[in-house]
Amino acid sequence: MKADGRHSADPGAGLVPTASPAFQIIVLGAGGGPNEDNVTGLLVRSTARQWTRDSILAVDAGVHLAAIIKIFEEHLPRAIARRRNNNLSPASTRGENPVTHDLENPKLCMVTGPFANLELPYETAKANATYVFRSLISTYLITHPHLDHVAGFAINTAALQQTLRRKRVAALPSTIEAIKEHIFNGIIWPNLSDEGDGAVGFVSYDRLVDGGNVALGDGEGRGYIEVCDGLAVKGWSVSHGECMKNNHQGSYSSESTEVGYSPYCSRRSSRKDMSSGSIDSARSQTFPQNPEKKAYDSAAYFLRDEQTGKEVLIFGDVEPDSVSSNPRTGRVWQDAAAKLSAGLLTGILIECSYDDSQPDGMLFGHLTPRHLVVELGVLARLVNGLASRGSRPSSPRKRKRPSNCHKLPFEEPRLRRTPSRHPVWRRTRSIVSPSMTTRGESFGHASSEAVLASENSELGAVAKEDGFNHELPKGASKHMISPLQGLKVVIIHIKDPLRDGPDIGHTILEQLKGHEAEARLGCTFMISESGTSVWL
Repeated sequence: MKADGRHSADPGAGLVPTASPAFQIIVLGAGGGPNEDNVTGLLVRSTARQWTRDSILAVDAGVHLAAIIKIFEEHLPRAIARRRNNNLSPASTRGENPVTHDLENPKLCMVTGPFANLELPYETAKANATYVFRSLISTYLITHPHLDHVAGFAINTAALQQTLRRKRVAALPSTIEAIKEHIFNGIIWPNLSDEGDGAVGFVSYDRLVDGGNVALGDGEGRGYIEVCDGLAVKGWSVSHGECMKNNHQGSYSSESTEVGYSPYCSRRSSRKDMSSGSIDSARSQTFPQNPEKKAYDSAAYFLRDEQTGKEVLIFGDVEPDSVSSNPRTGRVWQDAAAKLSAGLLTGILIECSYDDSQPDGMLFGHLTPRHLVVELGVLARLVNGLASRGSRPSSPRKRKRPSNCHKLPFEEPRLRRTPSRHPVWRRTRSIVSPSMTTRGESFGHASSEAVLASENSELGAVAKEDGFNHELPKGASKHMISPLQGLKVVIIHIKDPLRDGPDIGHTILEQLKGHEAEARLGCTFMISESGTSVWL
């Protein structure tokens, strides 16, 4: 499997599957700005459903219809025309037999690119892209309401006139309320939803339950709700920095003084003052009036393929628990650990907005390679905890305070920091702080550190600032050294610095590989690219 999809023989094919994948994820936008034509936008479908009506789920839509048009403009010239007997003129270049779905008289069949084997009713790229938008995409699953995640969808709703059904927007309640109040409000954009004054009715809202609705589903699918044909979702709220109290959403904090992401004043502190990148440096930067602040809510979604039971985890923007005033990503890792241990989790799509040169005080609610590997280390230790106990953890909803550690005959692998061998880890000394863990408990959420302490206390697996240690103590099994073996981690939301020099995606990938080699997690990192597919 290609590492980044850029050298595939089929342009647009992306990460070519080596086995039967459960998911195809089409990357419409892989970036995190500032280019407006490459911001977050994904299409996800169950491969078991082929290209049937309502079989595609959109996850965020900062860029959307324009990106679909661009894909068709690239690959439509290679599409195959149908003869009158409804057969393809030549054989499909992929060796597959396209299936006729809802179309009575398909004119073309795509044979290359992300939409390969999709039968089309029209001849032009714009018309066929609009067909996909109107007929095949049923739901928009939104992680949070920042413009780089919703702008494309808002503008594209103008193309929903004369359609038969509403589009569905599914998200956590805080995101729905923000979209309702600040976008479809008759001021920023016409109220094309079915709620509120002057509602037009093009869009309906589906408010998801944080952690899943336990009244729905059963077995491994308990808590999930169907969002399109063949796919169901369960979501967890995560933190995306801080915002002001009078903003629209989030979890309040009057104790924190650290600067996280704030749309109003996150840049009041100079880059020079925060150049050290340490947590202490970030702590020293406070607002002049010290107003009450709150964590900005984003989401992480588990998508479940109803045919196979396989799952994929997709994050919206997220900050490290180690620097968060409201750390709660640990709940997601706890849920993911059980799925990974059961062989159900096939991949993770997660942001890594900056390379490691970005200091902690300038993260603005995002991740760097050093933080991402620490977060994945939490998942790794939870997986190892399950392997050692031979049982599943308690529910992620049970939030326990850290207890004293009871040592087993072995400890988890921990990275040693030495000046000669691990310069990267030495530079990220303050990446995880016990004081952050203690403060995080007061907010009533399960941070990565609190989850480790409560769920794996017998392993002594609290993440300290010196990370992991390579050496396996006597009695430890070898599989403990690569607990995430086979897991694919796909990087999204890379911010383009818009300057000369090495490609930022390549830099981030190399840094991730370097950290992973030290931590020996076993996972594989890939950089997503717009216009390609990821198969999981």
